[in-house]
Amino acid sequence: MMRRDQKIRFKIKKISKRNRLTVFKSNFHIYAQLIDDSKGKTLASSSSSEKEIKSKKLNKKEVAELVGKEIAKKIISKGIKNVAFDRGRYKYHGLIKILADAARSEGLNF
Repeated sequence: MMRRDQKIRFKIKKISKRNRLTVFKSNFHIYAQLIDDSKGKTLASSSSSEKEIKSKKLNKKEVAELVGKEIAKKIISKGIKNVAFDRGRYKYHGLIKILADAARSEGLNF
């Protein structure tokens, strides 16, 4: 039996040729990165452990929203509008949904 994250990544890579916006969440931080699977390179990344985000004393929901907006700005500045959202092993609710909605509000399509 495949784990949830393996099933999701398999479907994304099989169906879509877009770059992948991956989200990882730990107990203390949330990370987002744009990955080009054809080259195996990370094109942009943002996380709650960056100095400018960490210095603002925010709660987890506000941090997830800020990380979503920051990654969207970095991706759009590279000229990419369409991405495939890889939520990994996480259900699409809570902090993952907040991050995705913030990225969409900045202009990303997924």
